[in-house]
Amino acid sequence: MERQLREFKAQVFQALAHPTRIAIVEALRNGEKTAGQLIAELGVDQANASQHFAVLRAKQIITARKAGNQVHYSLRDPVLIEVLQILRRYFYSHLSEAATMVAFMDRNDPAEKK
Repeated sequence: MERQLREFKAQVFQALAHPTRIAIVEALRNGEKTAGQLIAELGVDQANASQHFAVLRAKQIITARKAGNQVHYSLRDPVLIEVLQILRRYFYSHLSEAATMVAFMDRNDPAEKK
């Protein structure tokens, strides 16, 4: 069972391994949007967006609902937003550590003391 769980996690991260796909997921944070709304909001072309939608649908991260000639997308499970928020905190933690290290290096730079 652990192996299957790791495989599932890897597939989710693989699906999110592109900034545009993460942007799509984040854009769906507050609910359903049409493909046209997402394309306009993210500033991507239709063909590119369609490829990203297909990857996210294949990994069951988003769902699609057709209404007339429009496709409406939504998150399959909004808990994924929590995962992205945790990654944001992880990023800021590392950014903070790097800034602290740079400040320390600046204060202790022998070239600056001449």
